[in-house]
Amino acid sequence: MARPVSNFRCTECGWTTLKWAGRCGECQQWGTVVDMTEKASLARALKPASVSGDGIARPITHVDTNAVSHWPTGIDEFDRVLGGGIVPGSVILLSGEPGVGKSTLLLEVASKAAAAKSRVLYVSAEESVSQVRLRAERTGALQPELFIAAETDLATILGQIDAVKPNLVIIDSVQTVASSLSDGLAGMPSQVREVASTLIRVAKDRDLPILLVGHVTKDGTIAGPRLLEHLVDVVCQFEGDRQTALRFVRALKNRFGSTDEVGCFEMTGDGIAEVPDPSGLFLSRGNSAVSGTCVTVALEGRRAMPVEIQALVIKTQAPNPRRVTNGVDSSRVAMLLAVLERRANLTGLGGMDVYVSTVGGIRLTEPAADLAIALAIASAFRDRPIAQNTVAFGEISLAGEVRPVSASKLRTAEAGRLGFTTRIDAEAGSIGTAVAAAIATGVSAREAELDRSF
Repeated sequence: MARPVSNFRCTECGWTTLKWAGRCGECQQWGTVVDMTEKASLARALKPASVSGDGIARPITHVDTNAVSHWPTGIDEFDRVLGGGIVPGSVILLSGEPGVGKSTLLLEVASKAAAAKSRVLYVSAEESVSQVRLRAERTGALQPELFIAAETDLATILGQIDAVKPNLVIIDSVQTVASSLSDGLAGMPSQVREVASTLIRVAKDRDLPILLVGHVTKDGTIAGPRLLEHLVDVVCQFEGDRQTALRFVRALKNRFGSTDEVGCFEMTGDGIAEVPDPSGLFLSRGNSAVSGTCVTVALEGRRAMPVEIQALVIKTQAPNPRRVTNGVDSSRVAMLLAVLERRANLTGLGGMDVYVSTVGGIRLTEPAADLAIALAIASAFRDRPIAQNTVAFGEISLAGEVRPVSASKLRTAEAGRLGFTTRIDAEAGSIGTAVAAAIATGVSAREAELDRSF
């Protein structure tokens, strides 16, 4: 007889080896190498199965879509990200760092749905029932149609679904639920795959929407196999700095809508609150112009938000000047400093300490903020304020050219709505011209203020 061939294979990427390994040598995932022992002489043939009833393929124009329309959650900012609401039978994955507010947001979603006479099952695999009850009391989420269970076994959760017969299921979190059909501890790739596959099958068979909470790793990616993101219908990322109250929800994947929308929330003592118009969160409240400040219009998805950038430039006796940034890319600021000194004739800027920060804790990553950062630094260097009604956006090249950016009409419209009458953008042509124009606005504003005082 032929001796069985021992072959180990990674369930994530398909990498094979003759010996077992705890870590895949290709994708570097832990616990994904399993024994795929087969006899060389064994061959299996798959026979076609008969198809009948609703399973028969039909023209796409004959498919009824009334049953898969969105139903709103009652939280407009969350509905904006989902594309209008939750689709029956969909599985939504919400991931984020610990303490960012994932459980608080989904408990609010559960409360709104229960208040609309929809039965909701909230399964907590990380907290006890009494702990969830305390948080619900604090946030005002107590509803008679909101059912709570603390379970970590997948079979028991399926039994709870059969007993409660909910219209919406929330599981917190998918990495802490285990199935007896799969080996290993909860959170291992095989367990996460089995749990997610079973829940997705239940959601599709019963047209039952399921919301899953997902953990993230140290580098910010969703914990578990990459297959989890492929299986679910919607992947949302809950972002925010725990030092500030502002939170953002972004859709990384959405089979039922666009991924360009962003939802804004604010953490309060009573839970989480929507921020339908975040335009005033990232602007200072000063009544007079101060040197070293400039306002830009940043895009978060399709939403335009004005953001104030502040800069401080001081002399230093240290051999290596400091470059401290908060909310902007430090390497981008270093490049802009070199461009300003070389192309805008700001001689001596390279030997000074430079501090750049955004107001409100927001982080700017798009190149459209280059011009506002450069103008704020130039204003601080020359100690000349820029007029408060001035807004600037544009990308700066190493040649000192101010390049146009995307969605300039949307940015201009938002700036006009908020009362910014002077705009500095790619029409300036070069960084030197833009700096001169920005400083001139401050001089004009100062002269007008003096005229009014007399």
